[in-house]
Amino acid sequence: MKILVVGSGGREHALAWRLARSRRVQVVYVAPGNGGTAREPNLMNVPITDLNTLAAFAEREKVAFTVVGPEAPLAAGIVDLFRARGLRIFGPTQRAAQLESSKDFAKAFMKRHRIPTADYETFTDPAAAHAYVERRGAPIVVKADGLAAGKGVVVAATAQEAHAAIDAMLVDNRIGEAGARVVIEDHLQGEEASFIVMVDGHHILPLASSQDHKRLHDDDQGPNTGGMGAYSPAPVVTPAIHARVLREIIKPAVEGMAADGIPYTGFLYAGLMIDAEGHPRTLEFNCRMGDPETQPIMVRVKNDFVEVMEHALAGTLDRAAIDWDRRTALGVVLAAEGYPESPRRGDEIVGLPAGGSAIDEDCFVFHAGTAVDGARTLTAGGRVLCVTALGDSVKMARTRAYRAIDSIRFEGMHYRRDIGHRAIGRGPAR
Repeated sequence: MKILVVGSGGREHALAWRLARSRRVQVVYVAPGNGGTAREPNLMNVPITDLNTLAAFAEREKVAFTVVGPEAPLAAGIVDLFRARGLRIFGPTQRAAQLESSKDFAKAFMKRHRIPTADYETFTDPAAAHAYVERRGAPIVVKADGLAAGKGVVVAATAQEAHAAIDAMLVDNRIGEAGARVVIEDHLQGEEASFIVMVDGHHILPLASSQDHKRLHDDDQGPNTGGMGAYSPAPVVTPAIHARVLREIIKPAVEGMAADGIPYTGFLYAGLMIDAEGHPRTLEFNCRMGDPETQPIMVRVKNDFVEVMEHALAGTLDRAAIDWDRRTALGVVLAAEGYPESPRRGDEIVGLPAGGSAIDEDCFVFHAGTAVDGARTLTAGGRVLCVTALGDSVKMARTRAYRAIDSIRFEGMHYRRDIGHRAIGRGPAR
């Protein structure tokens, strides 16, 4: 069996790695892939980004099915294109992907289907947006409506910060078309968690809970990033909260999309804010797995994930199950100098495991912003690597991951040293 994974990040490396561990798999193509997927056993990079060319490749190679990692090809309609050519692909259609590609669409959808979320308004006029901030006060959240590669959300602690974010997006056009319209919403208090499920149009299969760290620096300081580390399971998602999220957020979302004539298939990610009383509210929907949440989640999968994917493609997810490693998995992102604003590229990485991602059977290095240059591996993006380890507790997994990081080096490398701090001291999670 041949499988195609679309994308070039750490999420795609982890997905492809997990799929390739099935005995039924001959090769997992990764398009375009990165320096890690180039050297991972049973993975093969395909230097194609054009969607029509990629569909032709999948036809020619008789790919059994395709899994889409990042949001951009989903928003561009890759699922519609592949399906039109009779190719099996897991992901939402272009219309369904609006849950992520348009914050305004997602907020209106949640309001219409009574999915708990923060109050909001949408603006294209800077003066009206500024006036709204003056009325609502701070803290407040300013979001670019479109896809902005993790850089379109400003959690403004003061009104001044909110006004600056509005001007950056609506006046100075700093993030382009994605920021031509902004959503301004109330700031929710609590603890964030990631809740990711697989959906086949009707049935829902929850993945293990997870929690990531968005801020660049320790103690959750500094600018927001795409994610500086994550762990699974997330103790904040208790069994009671898990059931409530499914009942109040995930099921209404899937049923609401079907009712709106846009059946949802693919991974569905709900970014949650859970308050002190255990009430979950939706910060955002993503139409994909998270990054870096995917890395610890995939490390915890014990059974054949290809079988799970086949159920998802056949519309029989109600018959699928995932066997989870009971241990905690924790991943730490190693970032390039200048990330997130202007990451430096081209630095050689030393200390990587030879011949793949595995340091040992419980510790792995998944690549994101890397490229191969002969025998060398170079930095090629902001988030460069995610070192992911298993342990009997959050502390043990964290210790193992940081011990592995001690042997890896590249110029300007930086990372948080407190990944998992919110889970320390909490009880067990599901």
